[in-house]
Amino acid sequence: MYWSAGVAVGGFLFGFDTAVISGADQPLQRLWQMSDLLHGAFVMSSALWGTVIGALTGSIPCDRLGRKRTLTLVGVFYLVSALGSALASDPYSFAFLRFIGGLGVGISSIAVPVYISEITPPAIRGRLGALYQFQIVFGILIALLSNFLLSEYAGLGWRWMLGVETVPALAFLLIVLRIPESPRWLLTQAGNEAECRRVLAISDPVRVDETIADIRRSSNEQTGGRLFVRRYRFPILLAFLIAAFNQLSGINVIIYFAPRVFGLAGLDSSSALLSTVGIGLVNLGMTLLGMWLIDRAGRRALLGIGSVGYIVSLSAAAWAFYTNAGGMVIVGFVFLFIASHAVGQGAVIWVFLSEIFPNNVRTKGQSLGSGTHWVAAALITLVMPYFLGRFEAHAIFTFFALMMVLQLFFAIFIMPETKGKSLESLAGELASVRPKSA
Repeated sequence: MYWSAGVAVGGFLFGFDTAVISGADQPLQRLWQMSDLLHGAFVMSSALWGTVIGALTGSIPCDRLGRKRTLTLVGVFYLVSALGSALASDPYSFAFLRFIGGLGVGISSIAVPVYISEITPPAIRGRLGALYQFQIVFGILIALLSNFLLSEYAGLGWRWMLGVETVPALAFLLIVLRIPESPRWLLTQAGNEAECRRVLAISDPVRVDETIADIRRSSNEQTGGRLFVRRYRFPILLAFLIAAFNQLSGINVIIYFAPRVFGLAGLDSSSALLSTVGIGLVNLGMTLLGMWLIDRAGRRALLGIGSVGYIVSLSAAAWAFYTNAGGMVIVGFVFLFIASHAVGQGAVIWVFLSEIFPNNVRTKGQSLGSGTHWVAAALITLVMPYFLGRFEAHAIFTFFALMMVLQLFFAIFIMPETKGKSLESLAGELASVRPKSA
């Protein structure tokens, strides 16, 4: 549990790095006098393109170097990016250094959930996996709060907003240097049963022999290390859909462009920035609820509940923008949207992705799901300044609401339940296509 909690700090950096740019969004566009499209391409989405590449290729170091050394590399990327982007003198060097940080985010979205799932007993895997999401939203909250305090009270600019990330990046690097390697990687990739037993004796002492036997049996049943084979078509479908729906909810529009969205609702800059802190608080509180529920209600139930909340909140926000109902009314509906995300998709996605693939292709499957998530996030962030400037807000929110109707159908008719089951038993259950698994 302590190792999982330590590695989950990577989620804090994920969230902090993702959200901290919101405070620098408009100041950087004014500083470098860039058009909406170029600003989105070079400033706002540069980290996301790094994240896409990191997510799509992160399975390679995870499998070849091991989970621990990969996480160490992630810590270095975060540290270099935070310090470098705070000192950047032009938009191109800034974009490159944000890209480096994005590599760290992308690789960590594979390595951290996989490490936690592989070192955690089945009965508490959901809670500890969701701890990663808790750290993500805690990082988002601290980033938004830090931006507000540095801007409104300390009178400091975007360089300080970005530079403070060096502190948690260094802390994460020191933490991962002290964790053990994943027991499943030790057995299946390194062939080191003795070290695997030593780690399992600490993390899951009552099931050491059973777990090793399950890992060996599952490995014998699997077909090499290729992901795109008929056997894995159902997990592949699940990973693609849950990741795509995550971004089609519009969550990154709110996280990255919250001050701009609230400005469209009629709030002044100070009120808009303060409202983004409220987003972080709601996100944090509802993520705690999601952590408590995920091993009780299950993954599928949470996604269904969150989908209903999405549909209600997005539809209401679209109505409020259309009728000019007022800034604080819209803020309230956005808070409901964030609550729905936190207890649903936010709590479920990284846990679910790390559970549905077998040991020999787990990082590749995680890479597929994470890559899908980040490609969609990068595309949305790239074009959103343009769409926010060209289309009415109610049309954008209506589109996202319609996408969440489709997610509700996915949760009801396609998504299997994974709570309380060993990773090896899930590998066998999901090896063939089935509409629902109890």
